[in-house]
Amino acid sequence: MSKLVKGLVSNDVKRRLSGVQDAVLADVVGMPSDATYALRKELRDKGIQVMVVKRTLAARATEGTLLRPAFDDLAGSMAVIWGCEDFVSLAKALTSIEASGKFAKFELKGGVMDGERVSATKLKEISKWPNRREQISMLVGQILGPGRKLAGQIKGPGAKLASQVKKISEKDEAAAES
Repeated sequence: MSKLVKGLVSNDVKRRLSGVQDAVLADVVGMPSDATYALRKELRDKGIQVMVVKRTLAARATEGTLLRPAFDDLAGSMAVIWGCEDFVSLAKALTSIEASGKFAKFELKGGVMDGERVSATKLKEISKWPNRREQISMLVGQILGPGRKLAGQIKGPGAKLASQVKKISEKDEAAAES
């Protein structure tokens, strides 16, 4: 490939990956075209984008970005996969696809999260973490817990007092009627 073509391809890869901070690398080489189409369709339905690119061109295009460490110590063509709500959701989606065995040649190679290289085994560990929505729901539960407890503590004696007032008023009404 000539320097001009490499430069054009590198610029296109740089353009497509601009703004991407976290990505996963997978090996999809050797997959039949129908399986590749099915994989891309499944990922597209989940809001995940895929780009197969030669490692050296991707490394050249991502020079000076947070994605650059992902391409160290790899060879050949890789699928760069990015998208989803957060990196944990992306890791969950991709590890479930790999574990399903539906795509035999699909193999996770690692990735990059917050500028730090992540191995394939670490990626599988990350997939077990709570994603953004789960973390927000846990946080909201923790925030609301003390308030709920305080409301219960305030309501308890108040409800007891209201019950006693009601009993006294019922006794007064019964005495007034008789």
